Formats: sequence, C-alpha cells, structure tokens
Amino acid sequence: MPCKLSVLSMKRARVRQLVLTRERGMSETWHRTSPRKRPSTVDGTAYVKGEPIITTGSDVSHFLVDFRDDGDPSLTFRSLFLGTVFACLGAALRQIYLFKPAALSVSTVFLLLLIHSVGLAWSRVLPRRSSVEGTRYAILGPYLEFINHSEFRIKEICEMVYWTVSPIAVRRSDYISSSFQRLPTVSIFQCLFHLIFHCALHFNNAAKYKRMKLFWMAFTGMFLWEIIPSYIFPLLNGFSVFCLASQHASPSVQSVFTNLFGGADGNEGLGLLSISFDWQYITSIFMSLPLTQQVNSWVGYGLCYIILSMIYYSNAWNSKSFPMLSTSLFSSNGSMYDQSAVFGTTFQLNQTALNEVGLPHMTGSNVWHNITNNLAIGGLLAHCICFWGPYFRDTFRSARSGTQRDPHWQAMQKYREVPFWWYVCLLVLSFVSGLIVVLKGQTTLPWYSYVVALLLGSFVTPFSQTLYARLGNGIATNQLMKMVGGAIAPGRPVANLYFSMWSHDIITQSVELASDLKVGQYLKIPPRAMFLTQVWGTVLAVMVSIVNSERDTLLSSTGTNVWSGQIVQSLNSDAVTWSLARELYGPDGQYFIVPLSFLIGVVMTVIQWLIWRRWPRIGPVKVDSVILPVIYMYSASMSSGVNSPATSTVLVGIISQYWLRSYHPGWFRKYNYILGGALDGGAQVMIFILSFAVFGASGTPKPFPSWAGNPAQGNVDYCNGNRPLV
Repeated sequence: MPCKLSVLSMKRARVRQLVLTRERGMSETWHRTSPRKRPSTVDGTAYVKGEPIITTGSDVSHFLVDFRDDGDPSLTFRSLFLGTVFACLGAALRQIYLFKPAALSVSTVFLLLLIHSVGLAWSRVLPRRSSVEGTRYAILGPYLEFINHSEFRIKEICEMVYWTVSPIAVRRSDYISSSFQRLPTVSIFQCLFHLIFHCALHFNNAAKYKRMKLFWMAFTGMFLWEIIPSYIFPLLNGFSVFCLASQHASPSVQSVFTNLFGGADGNEGLGLLSISFDWQYITSIFMSLPLTQQVNSWVGYGLCYIILSMIYYSNAWNSKSFPMLSTSLFSSNGSMYDQSAVFGTTFQLNQTALNEVGLPHMTGSNVWHNITNNLAIGGLLAHCICFWGPYFRDTFRSARSGTQRDPHWQAMQKYREVPFWWYVCLLVLSFVSGLIVVLKGQTTLPWYSYVVALLLGSFVTPFSQTLYARLGNGIATNQLMKMVGGAIAPGRPVANLYFSMWSHDIITQSVELASDLKVGQYLKIPPRAMFLTQVWGTVLAVMVSIVNSERDTLLSSTGTNVWSGQIVQSLNSDAVTWSLARELYGPDGQYFIVPLSFLIGVVMTVIQWLIWRRWPRIGPVKVDSVILPVIYMYSASMSSGVNSPATSTVLVGIISQYWLRSYHPGWFRKYNYILGGALDGGAQVMIFILSFAVFGASGTPKPFPSWAGNPAQGNVDYCNGNRPLV
C-alpha cells in the first residue's frame, strides 16, 4: 500500500476488497450482532456497515494512522514556546491531581489539542514575513519568519513533559529530604488510538471542522458542568441509594454501610454500587484501554470488594483497630505512628527509640495492597516469559536486524536517527548527576546501592514495557524496588525512598520514552527533533504551593473529598516499613506474607500456563486472555482514596470499548478519543481554576454554602458510620 494513501482512500480500498471477496464466495465470520449488522471479515479485519472494527495493532496502524508525511518542520520557536508554556500548565495540573483523593492523571490529549488550537490562532493572528515584503518594514521579515514562519502544522505539537513530583512532595509534607527531581519524559497518547484525530485533522479539513467542533462543544459543556459536582453539589460524586437509606439505621448498620457503600470522601469506604457524575474522577482512561484489559480489571474490582471486606471484618492483621482504608502508619493503639521519634533528624533507625515506641502497623487494606503489588510483579515476570516469550524473541530479532514490518517505521527511514552517542552522553550525565546527589546530599544511600537500583530497574523495564505495549496499561512494579532497597539499606527510610525512586523511574521513564518515540513515528516527527524537545523538558520546574497550604490535610489519615495525601503517605509508609524489613517482613514478622507473595504470583501464573497448554479455552474464556497481574492490581484498587467512581468507569468502558467499538465503529474511529480528551480537558481546567480560587491551593479555602447536596457535617454522600460528625 503506498505510503501516502490517505485514511479515506484506505477505507475505500478495504470496502472494494470486501466486495471482491464476497463475489468470490469467501466465507464470512459472524459477530454477535443482529442479522442485519453481522460484520464480515477480510484479511482478519471485521467490518460493520463498511467500517472496520479496530481490534489489533495492525488495525490501528492501517485505519487510525495515516502514512502521509508532508515534511513539515517540527522543531520551531513556536513549538518550543507553546510546548514550554503548556508543559508548565501540565506540571501544575499534575501536582494538583497528585493530591486528589483518587489516583488520577492529567490528560495529555487535552493539552495537545489545546496547543493545536492556540497554535492555529498564533499562525493566523501574528504577522508573517509575507505581510511586510515590499514595504518599509521588510527588514523585520527574518524575525517575523522566525516567530511565525507558516501555518501551524501537526508536527509542531510539542512532545513536552510533565514533572513527577512525588519525591518533592514527600519531603515537604513529611520529613524526607529528597532534592532529586526525576528527569521528565512526556506521556503523549498513552495508547495508539489517540492518534486518529491528529492525523485526520491534519489531512482532512472537513473532518477537522467536525472533530474540532465536537471537541470544543464537549470541552465547554464539561467545563461548565464540573463546577457542579466538584464544588456546588459534591453529593453527585458519590450518589448512593444505600447511604441515603441508612440515615435512620442503628450506628452499627451505618458503620457497615459506610464501609461498603460510602466512597465520595477520601478513605471513606469501598463505594460499592455508588454512581459518580464527576468526570474529574471518572476520566477518559476507560475510553482508550482495550476491552481485554478492562474485563480483567473488572474481575479485579469484584475481588476487591470481597477481599477488603473479608480482611476488615475478620480482623486480619488487627484491622479493626485502625481505619478500614488508609495508607498511613499507626501505633498498636490506633494512633498515628510517631516515626520522627524512631528515625530522628538523621533519618536513620534508633533502636532504643524503636523499642520504646514499638513497630508500626498498617491497615488491613494497605497490607493487601502490598500483597497484590508483589503478586502482580511475580505474575508479570512469569506471564511475559510463559505467554509472551515468542513476542520477546521476535522483538529482539527485529531490533538486532534493524528491520520492522511496520510501514510507519519504514516511512521514517528518510530521517536521520539520533546517534547512539547522544544517548550515551545523556546516560553518563544523568548517572554522574545522580551519583553526586548520593554522595553529597542527605540521601543516606550508599553509592553501590545507587548502582544496584539502576541495574534492577533496567532488568524489570522490558517486562513492564511489554505489558504496557500490549494492554495500554502497566502495573506498579516499585514494590520490588522497595523490598530490595530495604535489604540493602536496612533502617534507612530515606535511602529506601531514593533506591525505589531511581530504580522505578527507569521503568516509568522508559515506558514514556518509548511511547513518545512511537508517537513521533506515527506523526513522522524527526527523531532528533523529538530527542531535543524531550531534553528541553528537563529545565522545567513545578510548584509546591499545595503542599504548603494544605499540609495538615495531606498529613491526615483520611483527607477530604477535595485533597488527600494518600499517595505521598503511601510512599512514606513503604519507605518506613521496608527500612524495618527484618522486623516486619521477615519470617517472624506479622507481614511475612507480603514478600512471599512475589513467589506466589510466579507460581500462580505458571499454573495458568500449564492449564493453557492443556485446555486453551475453558467454556467461553480463552485462558491466555486472563491477565493475572492486572487482576491482582485492580483487586486492591480501592484500598484508599475516593472509590465512588468505580461503577461509572465500568459503564464508560462498556459503552466506549464494547458498544461503540463493535456496533458503531465509524463513530468510534472518528470521535471516541477526541471526545474523551475534550471531557478530560474541560474538567481539568475547571479543577485547576477551582483549586486556586476556592479549594485553598494558594491560601484559605472558600467552601460552598451548605445545603442538601453539600452537607455541612459528615461525608458528602450521607454515609456517616465510621467518622464523627464535626
């Protein structure tokens, strides 16, 4: 197929091919639809009403991404300027979402579309060289060309970066002195499907108008709507019939209902069957993850409700002495653990103080979260080896031979690749910089531990990359790093934090870098321009105003429906407990099951592989489609934070990735991802404004007046069984 064949031409070619195959009497593969909507299959691709159902990576490459390359410049003054401005905006949004009571991420789709719109305005409003040629201002021509050289094109959409601020946040909100900031990489289009609207917008003006119209309509609608559930009517974030029905129940019943059905406030409850109308917590992530990943995650959700309830009400690990959900550390009497007395100002273990204060305790939900992390890591390694071994082999062979079948890769061969010595220089510079931090900073980390951290991260990276490439999502692998860090530097929580940061950052940055390079390949951005814009992102910084103004809330074991320190508390708790690995996780420790879970995760996947070898399909289920690491991860997804959006995210995934993708593939291909980006963008811009205007990110919060949809006392969803009305 010619490299410059447009999406429309490809579609027509496929339809013609479909007609030819029908005339030849080739059999059709029937889908589970009504007789009038049964799709035919041609060359492995199913069609509904002449539109391909995007299923495989090959479908993505051929139907969502154009092969065309107009040779437009990508690295310009305009692209660097806009990329820098919006990367700073992204950094600000990312920190805001770091301290939200649910694990959220900033929508890069929205930022890129916003850059695209602002760039178009830039190119049309500012004068160009042609506007002064032949006039007395012709001397300004070269400067105008530098600032506004031509129309704003797709390649100028910048691969800029968000800073990851977890180590800084831990330092400011607790006691850990961490001055190292992660080198940034961009996470542009976390799955290949996000590329559809960029390519189509660039090469098809009619489609561009329709998609941009949809984007701005959805963006504006969500921007205006988000102020209602997030500020005026927070009950809409977790509408629960069970919570409302428990108002006159006994205290014991209210407590059970809160733990099971409450979930609109931070660490309130499991949020079972709650419905959320707050898009900042729903997000478009389930509009892009493949259905296989989502089905596995739904199984994990179901297990999460069951297992966390069983752990708490069976009083496993003395769970009833602590909150049902929290990432904080506690003393045996249920009070917050005094870690400063145990580790002091030197951040190293004082054994005498430990004997007096006692060992820290975790909530049952936090223990299960740690168990599932290790189950997932062991399962990931085993799954990649057992099930995806041939994929590994073929990938390495392609890399060694320097050949790929991907036509987009072939189209990029006209551009000069980044010299290998550029990466070597960057590696040496980064390594030396990190070593200086270890030797001169207050890291308490031996230099050899720093080297081990880098090697460990490099070992795990290919496995994590593979899962991300196949499912569009990864698992948390930093638990392994914390385990090894605790063994290498016992009694040093700061050292453990640094060890896990450096080793795990190799994984996260590698995933993001690979994603960037793949996006650059599909957009036909020269590799050297991509490399330079990524490096430029390292000079950007982040703000810390939220940590200053909301410190008390971030340190509390619960938080609110607006702010929560659950993520940084989790980092802190892990650093402290793994620095006491021998006492807590050793054979005689109360949490020995946590490190043992790594081996259990490996064994369970090997058993699954053996079953698959004998019975590839059990009933309607393909055994190899069961991804145990994903199930493990989601089976602890409600161990902290706001849990009310879970049901809504499942509904969004079913509508988008099943109903639209299977029954309306044309609409899905054209509008699904741009709609998700618009909804994310509208919600996140409003949250950004509200965070500084009324939520207290830069000063005193200004809560909305109390009314039925915003109760003055208790949790906003009226489940008040596990905390006092204050």
